[in-house]
Amino acid sequence: MNRFLLLAILLISGCAQYQLPPPPEDAAAKRFETLPDRAVIYLARHTLEPSYVAPVMLDDQMIGSTYRGTYMRIEVPAGTHVLRGMAGDSGSIKMTVAAGQIYYLQHRAYGYRSFASSSFSPVNRELGRSLVMTGQITALVNHL
Repeated sequence: MNRFLLLAILLISGCAQYQLPPPPEDAAAKRFETLPDRAVIYLARHTLEPSYVAPVMLDDQMIGSTYRGTYMRIEVPAGTHVLRGMAGDSGSIKMTVAAGQIYYLQHRAYGYRSFASSSFSPVNRELGRSLVMTGQITALVNHL
């Protein structure tokens, strides 16, 4: 009987998911600090999003990908910037940002099988912070 109990415990523990501790930049990004000479954009995906990988470009430069329940902190100079999906993904948003300000965008990915597309939409401070606080950072981008 003890063998069966030990086997059951081993099988159950083998199914447990282990989560890596968040990287140090995750805690720093969640302090929501402004920068006097740059704007900060948080690009976040909800934890209930489909699991598509969504590569993101900033001003025609690849900056990383978002996944379900993740976010990016993007630091940019004041001015106009374009965030867009990559390859067949036609989602995009053009933003004019000011130094010393924080902006929150929700990134949604949808599609069929490997054909993913995305959308970018501004969200209010409360929702933006909530998405960031429940997510894990995928990139800290310092765009020059």
